[in-house]
Amino acid sequence: MSESVFVGLCHIVGTSQQVASIRDAMGITDILTNQVNHSYPRMISGSRGEGFRLDGSDIDIMYWENNKRVIWDLSQIQYYNRNIYTLILCDSSESPPGFSLLQLLITRVRSIRTSLCTIEVTNSISTALFERNNSLFISSSLCRETQRPLFPPGFIPHGPCVSGISSGLEREFAFCFASDFWPPSAASWIDRCHSWPQPNVVCDIIRSGCHFVAIGHKLSNFEDHEWRISFSRAEQILVHSMNHTQFLTYGLLKLILKEVISNGLEEEDKLLCSYHMKTAVFWVIQRNNIPQWCPENLLLCVWNCFKLILKWVYEDVSPNFFIPQNNMFLSRIHGDKQNQLFIRLHALYEKGLISLLHGPSIWPYVLIVLYNPRLSICTDEDNLLFQYVFDSDLFSCTNCKTLIGIETLFHCMKCLRAVEQLMNTPLTPYHVVILQKHTTFIFHEIAFILSNIYINTCRNKMVYIAVRISDRILKLTGKFGCTSDMVYMAMYYYKTMRFVDALLVTEMTKVVQLYKANLLLSTDMYTEAFRGLSLTSKMRIFTNRNIFLNNNVRYINELLPEQQCSRQERQGLMDIPTLVLLYMLEILCYRHVDATKVQTALFFLQQLVQHPQRIFLPERQEDISWQILGICYQVTGNPQSALYAYQQSLSKVPFSKIEKASLLRIQSILQ
Repeated sequence: MSESVFVGLCHIVGTSQQVASIRDAMGITDILTNQVNHSYPRMISGSRGEGFRLDGSDIDIMYWENNKRVIWDLSQIQYYNRNIYTLILCDSSESPPGFSLLQLLITRVRSIRTSLCTIEVTNSISTALFERNNSLFISSSLCRETQRPLFPPGFIPHGPCVSGISSGLEREFAFCFASDFWPPSAASWIDRCHSWPQPNVVCDIIRSGCHFVAIGHKLSNFEDHEWRISFSRAEQILVHSMNHTQFLTYGLLKLILKEVISNGLEEEDKLLCSYHMKTAVFWVIQRNNIPQWCPENLLLCVWNCFKLILKWVYEDVSPNFFIPQNNMFLSRIHGDKQNQLFIRLHALYEKGLISLLHGPSIWPYVLIVLYNPRLSICTDEDNLLFQYVFDSDLFSCTNCKTLIGIETLFHCMKCLRAVEQLMNTPLTPYHVVILQKHTTFIFHEIAFILSNIYINTCRNKMVYIAVRISDRILKLTGKFGCTSDMVYMAMYYYKTMRFVDALLVTEMTKVVQLYKANLLLSTDMYTEAFRGLSLTSKMRIFTNRNIFLNNNVRYINELLPEQQCSRQERQGLMDIPTLVLLYMLEILCYRHVDATKVQTALFFLQQLVQHPQRIFLPERQEDISWQILGICYQVTGNPQSALYAYQQSLSKVPFSKIEKASLLRIQSILQ
């Protein structure tokens, strides 16, 4: 049965190849994004950073100020230039294990007002300070309040994070402070690392230091001011060091928690979280009680982890993996809630392992074995996944949704320099594809930024040079980008009034889109068509379903109100279906080239947007798709149909945050 569940988890969670590709994508995205936002570096943590492709996985992002560092004792001051770094001293003398107060280091303090004149403090700290024992400390609760205005109105506080939808994705952001040193309170963890993890992994973890997130211990006298020590970077390194059976054990525990343990419970009664599951896996691996972590022992591994969690609930003690003195149940699971949780878990324990597998995701793979006890299951990962599924996942996770800080040519140059540096390091095939995709995106931005700088100038020579450079850049992207990336070239040709060239590009892109759709009718056809091709060659033929427009960059005037509205709502990108944008460009170009073909293109766009099965139109893109249909109706002289389309856009879930643009366009029609 373990083998069957292993196969099922490879389909749900991902094979080792899929997991590696996601991790590579997240890692390179972090590197490039930090080149743009050097003052506020960030790290993708949580499920996506660990490599999961579970449905509903959000993106957890930790970010911190690069010119501030936390130190553990005053002797560490010598490692920093005080003209560059603001130093913060960790004071854990009166805090529970795993928590600390953070003291802002200055020479002396007369009052908060006068002290702020002696040091350079950014707004994130200046309004979050409180005075204690003639020293300045940074309050975690006040710091959370200062960060909230940085996010769109729909974002809500959630522990140390703020969460909401940004650029079409569920995201959680956590502001923190970084420390380059390993916490003294976690020194015992180093001594425990005999069998796992390997010495090189231990060294990487120690070098990574830790972070402090803005949340205090609920039972502490300083709850509103304390900061929790976060080992997110260390945990990510540990998860990446797991073999695939260990990783799938963690994934299965997450599914069991969601679909079995917490099934039917109210939100306030869901006491266990995926962090407890991860911690249990860490402890079980390190104790080395399981002879071999392999597909045949998968369920044995899960059962051992479950028994450890049951023991923790019974004893009301869940030791943090790095600081065991930090009992993670102390303020969360106790009294009646603890008893109820133990009864629930013990009932599952008495029914045996099979009771943990009753979730809708895994149960079908259990039934296969129950109905066919002699069935032989192949766990060879090469045979577990259709090639198209793997390719599609890889190319989808290489999208550039996170490179939304690009606004200037300077940002583009910094990103290209980072790409150049990465190209001189050992790269996997996944790294190469991901770098190609990001480079294509950066080149697109360069072309349009150049155009926006010089298009309205009276200096014809500068315009000519900018156009020549942009042309060459866009043609270069056509040699190593996805076919759908040529939509940017079509937009540029339309922007520079080369309508025939734009139509040629849109027609070619549509042909490839339909060719790929036919290949997907049969996995055998896809495999045969792409047999022997490298990932780079496949990516050129691959067509993204979506085009991402950076709201910091002006592409075509017809979409400018929507971009401005989306940007005002602090959305970095507009996510538009490729075919919708292609038909829009055709309609706009045919108005100048061949007016008789406008209605045909408009008919196809209307059928695409109004199709009841939404084959090429996910729900989260309905608002922008109806909006574009309305724009096309309006420019072709059909205000009544345009009015209806804008109203439909307003009635859809506002993922694109363009409601104000819809209202403005409706008002312009009614006037």
